[in-house]
Amino acid sequence: MAPKIHCVRHAEGFHNLVTPDNHSLPDPLLTEHGKQQCYDLRDSFPYHSQVSQVVASPIKRTIYTALLAFSPVIEQKKLKVIALPELQETSDLPCDTGSDPAEVAREFAGQPVDLSRVEEGWNSKKGRWAPESAAIEARARDARQWLRELAASSGDDDVEIVVVTHGGYLHFLTGDWDGFDQFKGTGWANTEWRTYTIDPSSGTEASFTETSESLARRGRSADAEIANGDSHRDTAANGGTAGTGKKDTASGPAVKDVGVDGVKSSM
Repeated sequence: MAPKIHCVRHAEGFHNLVTPDNHSLPDPLLTEHGKQQCYDLRDSFPYHSQVSQVVASPIKRTIYTALLAFSPVIEQKKLKVIALPELQETSDLPCDTGSDPAEVAREFAGQPVDLSRVEEGWNSKKGRWAPESAAIEARARDARQWLRELAASSGDDDVEIVVVTHGGYLHFLTGDWDGFDQFKGTGWANTEWRTYTIDPSSGTEASFTETSESLARRGRSADAEIANGDSHRDTAANGGTAGTGKKDTASGPAVKDVGVDGVKSSM
């Protein structure tokens, strides 16, 4: 069997609340409701025993989501959450910009988190970290390649890896634009998870394919996913991004084009 990647969007953070300054909050933490979402995911996720690695964006809300939601496997297998900078969110808003390495180290001191890849400049939002489509696509590809290498290093064909990251970025990472909403900036709910395999014939792209079980779990078919994904991807490429609405959202992938004022959070 091919390795499986369980992709998870972080739980609710304070930036997801509709307040005048929600996107101005630097590297915000989880709300109490967000913590409960983690506990609910912990109790409902059926594959803890199969997971061999847990990887997360180094932004605080994603690391905390990983620590809380996947505590059974972390504790049982003595794992550390691997913080991977390539998984950070797409925009350069304060809420989507990670903390300096020293601050991240202070926040998670004494906790099972591997911060060895979090280096100075990872949160600069410049160069390879820029909030521009080409840069985001490149680091998403780098992340997929890294995950493929991580899976291969286990020596287990049935390896399963959890990846906790962000709503906007997940579309770039997975190549899955199903459900993308130009007014919400993501098609993923907080703590939603989908399962993918890495296409062995995709070369350097290391493309993801959602499993039939994952599609069925959310009431989708492969054909519908492809058709809707093409439409949503075109919308995003043309500058669609976040707006207001009923559901919680992340900053959209086209923030560089529409500017900070064009990105608003919703519940």
